[in-house]
Amino acid sequence: MKDLIEKINAEFEAFTSESSQQSEKGNKAAGTRARKSALELSKMFKEFRKVSVEASKAK
Repeated sequence: MKDLIEKINAEFEAFTSESSQQSEKGNKAAGTRARKSALELSKMFKEFRKVSVEASKAK
């Protein structure tokens, strides 16, 4: 689960960087990368929820 959390944090940092480039500098390519990161984060959050529920049931 720690690996997943680290991946989520790394992807969120990438999203933050790209989205700020789009909003502050008008960089259209950064917007595309930010949307891709958002999609990946969505997938990772779903995986985290599944792992978290399994971990809570194991105790």
